[in-house]
Amino acid sequence: MKDLLAAKTLPADGTKGTLVGRAWLPGNPAGPSVVSIREDGVWDISRLAPTMTDLLEANDPVAVARGTGSRIGDTAALIANSVESDRDPKQPYLLAPCDLQAIKASGVTFVNSLLERVIEEQARGDLTKADGIRAQITTIIGGDLRSIKPGSEKAMQLKQMLIERKAWSQYLEVGIGPDAEIFTKSQPMSAVGTGADIGLHPTSTWNNPEPEIVLAVNSRGTTVGATLGNDVNLRDVEGRSALLLGKCKDNNASCAIGPFIRLFDKTYSVDDMRKSEIALEIKGPEGYTLKGRSSMSEISRDPLDIVTHAIGPNHQYPDGLVLFLGTMFAPVEDRDVKGQGFTHKAGDVVTISTPTLGALINRCTTSDRAAPWQFGARALMKNLAARGLLQG
Repeated sequence: MKDLLAAKTLPADGTKGTLVGRAWLPGNPAGPSVVSIREDGVWDISRLAPTMTDLLEANDPVAVARGTGSRIGDTAALIANSVESDRDPKQPYLLAPCDLQAIKASGVTFVNSLLERVIEEQARGDLTKADGIRAQITTIIGGDLRSIKPGSEKAMQLKQMLIERKAWSQYLEVGIGPDAEIFTKSQPMSAVGTGADIGLHPTSTWNNPEPEIVLAVNSRGTTVGATLGNDVNLRDVEGRSALLLGKCKDNNASCAIGPFIRLFDKTYSVDDMRKSEIALEIKGPEGYTLKGRSSMSEISRDPLDIVTHAIGPNHQYPDGLVLFLGTMFAPVEDRDVKGQGFTHKAGDVVTISTPTLGALINRCTTSDRAAPWQFGARALMKNLAARGLLQG
């Protein structure tokens, strides 16, 4: 884990962009601080922005990120100490780069994952049935969905055809219908950062990572930056019933975000984000390796359009939100038993990366064995007050 974090955490252009995050700093009292990652190390800017929400709500977040702070150490040392299983608690380490923001997600925004959601639904969460259903669904739908604009007249014509062939699904409704699927992935302050263990529900026997771009959006609905996320998914649970989405998605340590938020500036734009190629690598404790790629160019809705489905006249978020954009990655190759596809094992190391945002790296465990979530919004406010960081 340390070698991976050291080699891959930073973007390909290093610290040329505006990189901001959160780090746990030792002290009396110890606590989380907003930090800026610069060429000469890591800078604590919590006097300028006590929370990441304060930073993203600023009129010019980039200027705040580059403002005067106090240097807390070398970037390499901070990254190395972020491996949860080998951490010195007396030294700074990275946290998820969001704090008070709502953690929202958009589902079935890529054709590949859309078809896999339909398969889960038809299989009722039984992975042994997936291969046969996949062949049937592909025969009926084929590649028709790739050229379909959600909500368009052509989409509605396809919907009617699929209804007549008894192949319609609630996942197709949000995949090609007028309304995007937006759900609550996790609770504010509950996400884990790079180097941390991620949790799978111990009862799940069919699950996978979901590598995604995550947008940082302020309360005004302005997208100010992006980072990476792992929307850990339990295919068997959601396949049994879509009403179990909460149990499928929101468990202890089931949401990983990081390593940093890269703010939009002269070095990194919304168009750069739209062109992202996201790489996934899973290394299992038994020597197993799986690799995949996800291209943002294949998303069915424009990322900023998805933002309008999440925040607007009907949905306000006074502390802003971070928004998972969905994934096209749905592993189907067999890991152990022929015909039963992929599922995680404890000890899997998951690396999600893209050159402009660096890499988010986590090790899999079960949610009951992951470190319990104990530091929430109330604890944050008390901690900031004790450190003299709350502003009037």
